[in-house]
Amino acid sequence: MKNQINWNSLGFSYIKTDWRYISYYKNNKWDDGKLIEDNKLYISEGSTALHYAQQCFEGLKAYRCRDGSINLFRPDQNAIRMQRSCSRLLMPKINCKKFIEACKQIVIANEHYIPPYGTRGALYLRPYIIGVGDNIGIRSAPEFIFSVFCVPVGSYFKSGLTPTNFIVSEYDRAATNGTGAFKVGGNYANSLLPGEKAKISNFGDCIYLDPKTHTKIEEVGSANFFAINYDNCFVTPKSPSILPSITKYSLLYIAKERLHLKVEECDIYINKLNYYKEAGACGTAAVITPIGGIKTGNIFHIFYSETEVGPITKRLYKELCGIQYGDIEAPKDWIIKVK
Repeated sequence: MKNQINWNSLGFSYIKTDWRYISYYKNNKWDDGKLIEDNKLYISEGSTALHYAQQCFEGLKAYRCRDGSINLFRPDQNAIRMQRSCSRLLMPKINCKKFIEACKQIVIANEHYIPPYGTRGALYLRPYIIGVGDNIGIRSAPEFIFSVFCVPVGSYFKSGLTPTNFIVSEYDRAATNGTGAFKVGGNYANSLLPGEKAKISNFGDCIYLDPKTHTKIEEVGSANFFAINYDNCFVTPKSPSILPSITKYSLLYIAKERLHLKVEECDIYINKLNYYKEAGACGTAAVITPIGGIKTGNIFHIFYSETEVGPITKRLYKELCGIQYGDIEAPKDWIIKVK
């Protein structure tokens, strides 16, 4: 399969790689875990993951550097976020050391699937935990599986670093005091229908508003939202139902410490889009997707341009990607070298 991959035309889709990591939780403890070749899971028909959505997942990337080395970008933050998701869904946590070691093993075992430096591709890692075992009642599972697999990927949106338009959805992504701040599958299943409706209408995806008042921007599809106002302040929504994106918090740091911009987490009202000159979506999969315009009701608001990327968004993208690919010095503890 590896020899059939066109590295320069990679999208974001499943490609079977050679090895994945798997560990089982039984009798109140995790085993040591191992690498396996089989990409199929064999689980009980009563597994809580199937019936009650007791599962969570993460997403991170490994990058090939100019010198041939391999960077993992902030995997400790993914491990910590997964622990929070496990706590919310009554699942046993994976400690950070085991999480990072599993990721390293997968990258090394599938190294030949890492897109070459210069293609802007990466090896996407998908760690997940699911509740399994014989069960039928609504309760936490008797057993669990922790696994990590990987796929080579390119841009999440086909257009890459070019502006994409979005539409405000009438649906809510998550409840006010629900699971919106945790990376659990139910949040994403809930987004499939509104996302499909957006695409049918020729938009990249949805803009989700806060579920309580429907006046404030929360997320962009499965990504976080950011904007640049006319005072050159990097702003991003603040809400207990937003997933805390590792990419977003990395951009907050970069904007403040590297680009010397003001930064703020605050309410961003959908009826005040004219306060902002640039906007974007950000996340591990999308990295940064510039937002050309947002349609809300009968109004279509254009930010910097529908065809050109704003200058500050360009600088943020260049700095972040430079750090990830090893071309720009990273802040302390952001990069783990695999080899």
